[in-house]
Order: sequence, then C-alpha cells, then structure tokens
Amino acid sequence: MSEKPLKDFTAAELEQKITAQREGGKIIATILKEMKSHAVAGVTGLELDQLNRELCKKYKVEPTYLKEAKSFGYSICISKNDVLIHGVPNDEPFEDGDKVSFDLTIGHKGWCVDSAFTMVVGGKPNAALKHLIGATEQSFYVGTKNIKAGSRTGEIGSRIEQFLCSKKLGVIKDYIGHGIGRSMHEDPEVPNYGYAKSGAVLEAGQTICVEPMVSLGGIKTKIDRHDGWSVHIADGSLCAHYEHTILILKNGAEILTAW
Repeated sequence: MSEKPLKDFTAAELEQKITAQREGGKIIATILKEMKSHAVAGVTGLELDQLNRELCKKYKVEPTYLKEAKSFGYSICISKNDVLIHGVPNDEPFEDGDKVSFDLTIGHKGWCVDSAFTMVVGGKPNAALKHLIGATEQSFYVGTKNIKAGSRTGEIGSRIEQFLCSKKLGVIKDYIGHGIGRSMHEDPEVPNYGYAKSGAVLEAGQTICVEPMVSLGGIKTKIDRHDGWSVHIADGSLCAHYEHTILILKNGAEILTAW
C-alpha cells in the first residue's frame, strides 16, 4: 500500500509525485539502454550488476532491490533462457543466442519506477524467439491502449491474454503487475489475464506497472532451489518479460519509462 490514499494528496504533493516519477522514468530508460548495449557474448551478469550500480550512482538514484529485497543481494534482475523473472546475476558468461531479460526498479526523490525488457544476445533471434519477444512487447501496448481514469485493471489483463492466446503463447499467471509509488509493489494488482469488467478502477494520478510474462510452452513456474529467487518455467521453455510504469491521466495514460 502507498503511504496514504491518492485522494488525500494535496495538489502540490501529487505534482511532486508525478514530477519525480517522470524524471525517474527518463533515468531508468537511459540506464536500461546502456545495459542493453553492454549485454554481449562473454560478459557476465555480475559484471552487468556492477555496471548498473555505477549507473545508478551516476544518475543519483537508488536500486530498489537493494533496499526492499535485501536477501536478493543484487541491484537488477537478469533472467536467462528459461528463467522468467527474478534472475540472480552470476559469473556465467553470456553466449550468442541467449535470451536475457533485465528488470530494474529505482527510487528517485522518494518515488519508484520499474521497467523490464527482453533481448537476444548477438541480436539474431531464431524465428520462435523473435515471435515470443515481439508478441510479448506488443501485448503490453494492446493491453494499455486507450486506458484512462475509470478504466479497470481487468480491461488490461483481458486484452493481453486474448492477444497472446491468439499468438499461441502461454500467459503466465503465477506473477502479475502492480501499483507502484513510495514502494516497489503497491495496490492495485494488475494481472495479465482476466475479464474486462473486473479488477480495480484506475484513478488519475495513479501509477501502475503492466508487465506481460510469456512462455513458448507451459505456464507453470518453479523457484530455483539453489538461489531461492530465480523463477523458471517448469518445463524448461524459453520465456519473455516486458514492463513499463504508466501514469494514469483523466483522459489517457502516459508511459513514464518509455525509451
């Protein structure tokens, strides 16, 4: 939950929140673009975690995982191949053809923003991976098209689910999107599935994270028994993740973390 309901914010407080998250959104986009450019064959997740720490220091933002998930121990989630989310950076070098997802949350002036993307090392995905990554990203925009104050979270989830099912892809249901504010995870829940007339009603000034999580095969997940964090697709299928922080407006929505 946020520190207080949105309706209790003064106009000045709400403007401070929105300004901080807009600024944070630009910074996180800059950092993730830099991470992408360094994700090449031979580099390791540990090296990229260190790069992320240096970039966060450079831009004077705080990696939220180090604050809110201390047992994780790293500043960014790096998820390879059959790992969907919460991948723990390690010393295994990337190889051309690896699918890699980066998920970063930062705090800026007391407010959080969150974003994720999936890529293929070497930039040459096979047909199946190209379909998976492209459809995952596209489903985000299908799900969030024309949302505004008064829309329901179920509208987003139902559109994402229908689109991905039409592409013959698996919609992960064990993990979902969320509200974001002073903390990384707040109300409301934002599933990537469901019914259009269900879920929380969105309010102007609210910020949410929409994050389709998709598999080429099965949708069951399991947590890595060694590191206790990495979420694998249970049948070993490749998977993708795409996320942006969105500001809800009276007559529309603004993607704060857009590149």
